[in-house]
Formats: sequence, structure tokens, C-alpha cells
Amino acid sequence: MSDLPQIPQPQPPADEPRETRIKRLYMRSIRRGIKEMDVILMGYADAHLAGLSDDELTTYDALLAENDHDLYQWVTGQVVTPPEFLDMISDIAAHLKKT
Repeated sequence: MSDLPQIPQPQPPADEPRETRIKRLYMRSIRRGIKEMDVILMGYADAHLAGLSDDELTTYDALLAENDHDLYQWVTGQVVTPPEFLDMISDIAAHLKKT
């Protein structure tokens, strides 16, 4: 991960309905900082987002707060993925290989 300070992310309401949460996460998936991550995460979100458990959605939400360059390096295996995101990144990378 980058040594740069993280920009604070807005906190969704605690009572956010699941459907609203999925829509919010989808929008954050398709409007990233770099086009490569737009394409990767859009495909993953289209195929998997609605089927994720609430815990997986929480992990995905935290993942989307990470820097796009870090995400790209994790998904492509250029650098080691932090343990808290390993399962999710592995799933995203597996989906990418299928497409």
C-alpha cells in the first residue's frame, strides 16, 4: 500500500438498505481513478456484486477506498495483497482471467 495519507471516505448510513448499498458500490466500481480499474471492477461488479454477502460487501467497500494503482498491482499479482483483501482480490483476479 502507498505511504501517502489516505483521503477520508464518506461513511454510509448505518441503516443503508442493501439495494442502495449495492448501487453505491457499483457506481464506485465503475468510476475509478484509472481506466484499467474501471474496466476490471465494472466486470466484477456486474457479475458478482448482487451475490456478495453483507460481510463481503463490507470488505469490497473497504477495498474501493484503496488507491487504484495499489489495486491494479494486487489484481495483476505485481505486489503482495494485504491479508484483509486477499480473498476478494483473488476472486476479482479469477473473474478477470475468465473474461
